[in-house]
Amino acid sequence: MDPVTQGAIGAALPASVPGKRQTRVAAAVGFLAGMAADLDVLIRSRTDSLLFLEYHRQFTHSLIFIPVGGLLVAAVVFLCFRRWLTVGFARLWLFSSLGYGTHGLLDAATSYGTLLFWPFSDRRFSSSIVSIVDPLFTLPVLALVAAGVVRRSPRWARFALVWAACYLAVGAYQHQAAEALAHRLARERGHVPVRLEVKPTFANLIVWRSIYETEDRFHVDAIRPGFAAWVFEGASIERLDVPSAFPWLDPSSQQARDVERFTRFSDGFVAKAPDGGERIIDVRYAFLPTAIAPLWSIRLDRAAPPTAHVRFETHRNDAAENLSALMAMVLNRP
Repeated sequence: MDPVTQGAIGAALPASVPGKRQTRVAAAVGFLAGMAADLDVLIRSRTDSLLFLEYHRQFTHSLIFIPVGGLLVAAVVFLCFRRWLTVGFARLWLFSSLGYGTHGLLDAATSYGTLLFWPFSDRRFSSSIVSIVDPLFTLPVLALVAAGVVRRSPRWARFALVWAACYLAVGAYQHQAAEALAHRLARERGHVPVRLEVKPTFANLIVWRSIYETEDRFHVDAIRPGFAAWVFEGASIERLDVPSAFPWLDPSSQQARDVERFTRFSDGFVAKAPDGGERIIDVRYAFLPTAIAPLWSIRLDRAAPPTAHVRFETHRNDAAENLSALMAMVLNRP
């Protein structure tokens, strides 16, 4: 999730444990530790733009790394603020580890996937029950933690954790309802999905993006489960077949290996860009849930040497227009 949310949840857990005298220290170090795992984004390469995907949500997010990550954050805080601390290092390490431990679990509640059991498993866990950015989830948690810090009371942090748990429970319910509606839509079209996924859209739990795969295509739609259930039918795109899409690509080249890597990172939900360019898109994500307009892609270059990497690109065009269209779906205005 976004850094502010990670910090807020990271602060809430340790701040809910101690007595009044330690609440502020617990919240502060928990806030820092809750964000620390995302420092993996600094692992980058000038020549290999996919390298950060290899390490994002990898070892720093693993459950086995929690005490190590907590130790590192505690050590930095202790060295920098030792004269102002009111707790010993062991207690500081405990608060830091509690805050750090929330990060991977919270990321696993989103849709991208987190390697919780690295290095024992390469499986990415993603329950897809909350958006990566959701103010309705974050702001109450932040406000309650802040109230606890001001009042020096762990009770407010406990309220924050209860709010977070209830919100995620609503997300789990909505996920199941959206998935059932998406399966019904596929049956009405006469499709038997090879696989089907639903994901919350930006900043809400009301409208969900449905992606299902048939024999040769991906189909995306917006699903609005609940009492005012509605389906906003979207687009479809042909599933990527590398030899036919890029007949010039040398299978032994670095670009071909990068295509395989990107396909793995995208869980196989890849297609050639609909604009006809030499790009491969991740079909799972788009700002507008009915669109085949990716948030990121890789660009190939037929003139590149065999050792050259593909180029990773992000796309944030027409954000205001797409947000307006999404809000119309949230408000059930077909």
